[in-house]
Amino acid sequence: MSSRARITAIGTYVPDRILTNEDLEKLVDTNDEWIVQRTGMRERRISGETEFTSDLCIHAVENLMQTYGKQVQDVDLIIVATTTADYAFPSVACQIQEHFDIPSTGAFDLNATCAGFAYSLHVANGLISAGLHRKVLVVGGETLSKVTDYTDRSTCILFGDGAGAVLVEADEAEPGFIAAIQGTDGSGGAHLYRSGLSSTMKGLPLEGEGSMVQNGREVYKWAVRTVTSGIEELLSRARMTTADIDWFVPHSVNLRMIESICEKTGFALDNTLYSVEYMGNTSAASIPLSLGLGVREGRLKQGDTLLLYGFGGGLTHTGLVIKWGVPDLN
Repeated sequence: MSSRARITAIGTYVPDRILTNEDLEKLVDTNDEWIVQRTGMRERRISGETEFTSDLCIHAVENLMQTYGKQVQDVDLIIVATTTADYAFPSVACQIQEHFDIPSTGAFDLNATCAGFAYSLHVANGLISAGLHRKVLVVGGETLSKVTDYTDRSTCILFGDGAGAVLVEADEAEPGFIAAIQGTDGSGGAHLYRSGLSSTMKGLPLEGEGSMVQNGREVYKWAVRTVTSGIEELLSRARMTTADIDWFVPHSVNLRMIESICEKTGFALDNTLYSVEYMGNTSAASIPLSLGLGVREGRLKQGDTLLLYGFGGGLTHTGLVIKWGVPDLN
């Protein structure tokens, strides 16, 4: 893989409101022990009534700018990974352009569900390496609480809100993207969906009325099988083994699923970054939130080698091996 780009800064944001397992006990027939045992989740962050994905994303970009002294006025492309945009259009990317008054930039939202952030990084690297762009703002943001059915005990315990942003800049001397893999199994679309203009799929009626619906058992089986084999192929493409990876950063879907993937691939859980315990499943935001936690806790260092893997509805998945190019915080 020939790369001419690296990640140079990161910022994150989560809403103030915390939804605990004890809070969920008041909404549905569940309890803290059951949730922790099956998901590893203890809390998730919930956006306010008038707080939307664009607001979270803008705060994440502001955090990036303040933390690393970066400016975004010279960004020449904005990619936002999200499934919960404020509107069908204008895109969240266009709202970010307006807020920061970026004078000349492309802007679009990318919907690859929980694989969206890794997918967007792959696109940003490709466009920069091809010489088409120089500085790309990649954001993953979700307000999944707004499309969650809080009467459905199987899904309402899972999802939270948040956003993370990174800058991907041209750098021929020290590029950071080493290898990538993508895959799709559209035949599994009915196992995880949110209905839209169409109320049927393959002739069968859809449920949920705009809320998320998933067959957790089938998604679990697909994810563990697919991610495990995908990691093996990705490491082969990078000419590496698990011993060469400093940090495994999977989509924070469910801690038990992450544990299963680690067991099957040989990654130690201690060398895995995840945000699921106190932020829940935040879809496209989960990987940047995990990276942000690693930076703030002083674990993730400049020069570390990372394996990122996003996977989810579609069904689709994207994995990347990268060299972390963000300067350490003092």
